[in-house]
Order: sequence, then C-alpha cells, then structure tokens
Amino acid sequence: QVQLVESGGGLVQAGGSLRLSCAASGRTYAMGWFRQAPGKEREFVATINWSGGITYYTDSVKGRFTISRDNAKSTVYLQMNSLNSEDTAVYYCAAGSRMSHSNGDYTYWGQGTQVTVSS
Repeated sequence: QVQLVESGGGLVQAGGSLRLSCAASGRTYAMGWFRQAPGKEREFVATINWSGGITYYTDSVKGRFTISRDNAKSTVYLQMNSLNSEDTAVYYCAAGSRMSHSNGDYTYWGQGTQVTVSS
C-alpha cells in the first residue's frame, strides 16, 4: 500500500508559478499528475518513469509545466509556469506500474490540492 500526499497548491495570479509536491510513503514506479476542474472530468497532465528519464505531457501544458522526481526523497514534483485561468483545478498525483495517460492505469491516488489562477 502506498500513500500519496500532495502539497503546494494555492492561489496565484495569471502568469505566475507554483510547484506542487507529492510525497509517497513507499516505493513507486511510474507517477502521474492529473487535474479536475469544476464540472469536468479528471484529465491527464503529465507522467514520469521510475528513473525520471522519460516524461510525457498533455499538449496544453507542454513548455509550461515540468514533472520531475527525487527518489531519495520519494517525492514527485510538478513545476507550473505561465499559469492561466484554464489551469484552475484540483491536482492529483497518482502512482502506477507503468506510464499512462489513463486514470485506470494508476493504482494509488493522493487527496488532491487546489490550484486557483486569478485573471
């Protein structure tokens, strides 16, 4: 059983930056970040493999967001720059056995952290 705890969310002005963290209680393999805006389905944001050498992003965040991990600290990060109002959502981290864009491929989920971008 792996527990995931996100932190780092908050209120930021458009154009600003935030860094989300996800601390894991155990060993994890592929990690992902997802987000869910009000009235919308949860959507894929980014994923990273065990070593951190392979990453994938959804098109809307490419060039603005960076996923990374520090396995010594059992922590995954999501650096978010140039934020806009469409990035407002609850952000969730997830752990699974392989990298995927699909919610169903991840076994463990955090409780989520709210990111609100004001225009």
